Amino acid sequence: NLCGGPVVFTSNAAIYGKEYGSGKCYLCQSCGAYTGTHKPRPTEAMGLLADEPMRKGKMACHALFDQMWKGKPKANKKRQDLYLWLAGKMGIPVEECHFGYFDIHQLRRAYVILRKVDGAEMKYDNNGRIYFER
Repeated sequence: NLCGGPVVFTSNAAIYGKEYGSGKCYLCQSCGAYTGTHKPRPTEAMGLLADEPMRKGKMACHALFDQMWKGKPKANKKRQDLYLWLAGKMGIPVEECHFGYFDIHQLRRAYVILRKVDGAEMKYDNNGRIYFER
């Protein structure tokens, strides 16, 4: 966690005022950083404990990233391919390329990368790799 304080597994009502999703979260009792859990696996964290700047960074990255694949034909394939592309740009394994597991520095880096292609047309080359064209 961010500050090293004690983390508890608790109801997410402690954060939102009511339970939703899995109904559970991990919450640092010292700094208030938290992460939700997966609905089908309520003890599995969705990512790193996040403070307000990290949560804003995740939302900003998702806003840019998700518009590239959500609601598009073959959306799941596009999403996977985009994570592969972003991992390549960041120089990290694709298995580690998930906004929920990025620290604040990685979130800022991902945001800069995504902003550079915002509004560009996503295309595939002859080898099935993504590139962007204006």
